[in-house]
Amino acid sequence: MFDRFNIVPRWIIFTLDLGCSAIALFCAYLLLNRFAYEAINSTDFSRKLLVVLAVSALVFYWLKMYAGIVRYTSALDSVRILSSVSLSIAGLFLINTVLIAINRPPLMSNSLLIAYGLMSFLLLITYRSTVKLFFLYIKNLKSTRKRTVIYGAGDLGIAAKRTLDHDHHAENVVIGFIDDNLQKVGKIIDGIHIYHTDYFEQLIIQGKVDELIISTHNIPVEKKANIVDLCLERNINVLTMPPVHRLINGELTANQIQKLRIEDLLEREPIRINNQSIQQQLTGKRILVTGAAGSIGSEIARQLGKYNPQMIILNDQAETPLHELQMELEDLQKNQVYHAFIGDIRDEDRMLALFKTFKPHYVYHAAAYKHVPMMENHPVEAVRTNIMGTRLLARLAVTYGVENFVMISTDKAVNPTNVMGASKRIAEIYVQTYFNHLSQRRTLFNGDAQGPQTRFITTRFGNVLGSNGSVIPRFKAQIERGGPVTVTHPEITRYFMTIPEACQLVLEAGSMGKGGEIYVFDMGKSVKIVELATKMIKLSGLIPNKDISIEYSGLRPGEKLYEELLNDLENTLPTHHHKIMVAKVREYDFEQVEAQVSTLINITKNQNEREIVLKMKELVPEFKSNNSVYEELDQKHKNGINV
Repeated sequence: MFDRFNIVPRWIIFTLDLGCSAIALFCAYLLLNRFAYEAINSTDFSRKLLVVLAVSALVFYWLKMYAGIVRYTSALDSVRILSSVSLSIAGLFLINTVLIAINRPPLMSNSLLIAYGLMSFLLLITYRSTVKLFFLYIKNLKSTRKRTVIYGAGDLGIAAKRTLDHDHHAENVVIGFIDDNLQKVGKIIDGIHIYHTDYFEQLIIQGKVDELIISTHNIPVEKKANIVDLCLERNINVLTMPPVHRLINGELTANQIQKLRIEDLLEREPIRINNQSIQQQLTGKRILVTGAAGSIGSEIARQLGKYNPQMIILNDQAETPLHELQMELEDLQKNQVYHAFIGDIRDEDRMLALFKTFKPHYVYHAAAYKHVPMMENHPVEAVRTNIMGTRLLARLAVTYGVENFVMISTDKAVNPTNVMGASKRIAEIYVQTYFNHLSQRRTLFNGDAQGPQTRFITTRFGNVLGSNGSVIPRFKAQIERGGPVTVTHPEITRYFMTIPEACQLVLEAGSMGKGGEIYVFDMGKSVKIVELATKMIKLSGLIPNKDISIEYSGLRPGEKLYEELLNDLENTLPTHHHKIMVAKVREYDFEQVEAQVSTLINITKNQNEREIVLKMKELVPEFKSNNSVYEELDQKHKNGINV
C-alpha cells in the first residue's frame, strides 16, 4: 500500500516547514518562560510570529527547502536545513539591528533568537527523519524481503546500503556488513553491525543470508572465489557493484547493483609490467594494429594510447566495428591521433599502400581467422588469411624498415589438432625462420650483426574472456533464452585469461623481444567447461538441470579435449617476467619453408581442401587431426599409402 503512496506536492512540504517554524518559536517562548504558558503575551507572540514566518518563507523558497523528497532525506538535506535556519536567524538578527539603529525596540531578544534557531533545526530534521524511518520500516515488513549482506564496509558499501533503503522497489533488507579490516569489525553503520569476513559462513548456517553484495574491488582473487563458491553451494545470490569511477555523477543507483559475472571469478591477480621500458620504445612512434576491430586488436589499441605514440593506425576490413572503435578511442584519449585504414591483409596492393603511406615503426599483427570449426570447414581461408596475410605483412615490414613486428598467435598452435591451429603454427614458423634468415644474411654480408633489422616476435596464449565468439558470451545467450546450455564434452577443459591481461603481456613481450622468439604466457589453472557453465547458471539465480539444463553436443571438428600446458618446463624457458616464457621449438630452414609456404598458397587456388590440409601436415609433422574428416589423412600417411 505504501509503495503506491504518491510523493506529496511541494506546497505541502513548504507549509509543513513553515508550521515547524511556528511551533519552534512557540517552544522557544515556552523554554525562556520556564514553560509558563500564562507568561506569553499573545499579541507580542503574534507580531513576532508573522515576521518569523515571512523571513522563513523567503529563505525556504530561495533555498528550495521544499524540493527534497522527505522519505529520501539524506545528509545533504540536513546541510540544506542547517543553511536555511542559519540564514533565517541572520535575517532576523539583521531586522533587530535595523530596529535598534532607528531607536526602536528589537523584534526579539538574542536568547529567544538562538532558542528559536535550535528548535527550528530540531523540528525540521525530526519530522523528515521520522517520515524516512516510517517508510523504511514499512519496506522491511515485506514478507518477500531478501536478507542481504554487503561485503565491504567502505564508502561504496555504505552507498549500496542507503541506495537499497531508498529504493522502494528493492526487496532487500541489509542485515550486516562483512569486512577484512579489523578496525571496522564490531562497529555499527546506520544501525547495521560489521562482522569479520570469517563470520560470514556462520551467518549462512544461521539462515540469515539470502543475498551477498560485493562492494569492494580489493579482494584477493582466491578469497573472492572461495566466498562466491560458498554462496553458490547454498543458493545465495551474489551481486556486485561497479568501481567508484564508473558511478554516474558519483552517485549509485539500484540498477548498478548487478549479478556477478563469471569473468569476475576467472580474473587473476593483477600483473605488473615494465611500463617505463614500453614507454621509451613507443613514445613518438607510428604503430600499426591489424585486426584492430577484434577483441584483442581493439584492446591493444586502447592500451597503446597510454604510451603517447605519434599515431596509431587501426587496420581491419570490418567497416562498422572499425568506425565504432575509432570513435571510442578518440573520445577516450582526445589528444591521441588514430587513423582507421580499411583493408584486407591478403590484398597486396592495399597493404603496400598502407606501409608506403604511414611507414609504421611497430606492427601488432592480430588479424586472423580463429574459430576452429569454421576453419576446419574452410582451410582455404585459413591459409590465405593466417599464413599468406602474415607473410605479406612480414615482407612489407622488412621492406619499410619496421622496428618490431609482434604476431599474435594461439596455444592451439602447440601440437595442433585442427586447421586453424596448424595455420597459426605455420605463420609462427614463417616469421621466426624469416628473422633468422635475415640475421644470417646480415652477418654474412656485413661481417657482423649490427645495424637496424626488423625484430619478429611471436606471442602465444589461449582463450581470452569475452572475446568474440568465445564460450562465455555463448553460454550467456543460451541462459537468457532459457537453455539448454550446450557443452561439447563433460571432461573438456580450457585455460582463460582476461583480454586486458593478455594485451598487457603482448606489449611487455614485444618490448623485451630481441627477435625470433615465441613467447608463451602463463595461463594459470585450467577450467572445466561444464563447471563454468554450472557456475554461470547459478550466478544467474537459476538451478542447473532444473531451471536450465546442460546438454553435451560432442566435440566439434578439430577440437581438443585438453589444451596443451604452456608452462611446462620441458618446453619453455623463463624470462625476467614470471608470466612470460620462451617456447623451445624446432628450427627450420627458411628456403625450404619459403618454398613449401609458396606451394601451399598456390594450392589454395585450386580449392582442393584435402590437398591443402595434407600440405599443412607436411609442414607441421605434429599436426594430427582430431574429430575431423582429415583424420584419414593421418592414418593413410601412417600406413604409407600415397594420398
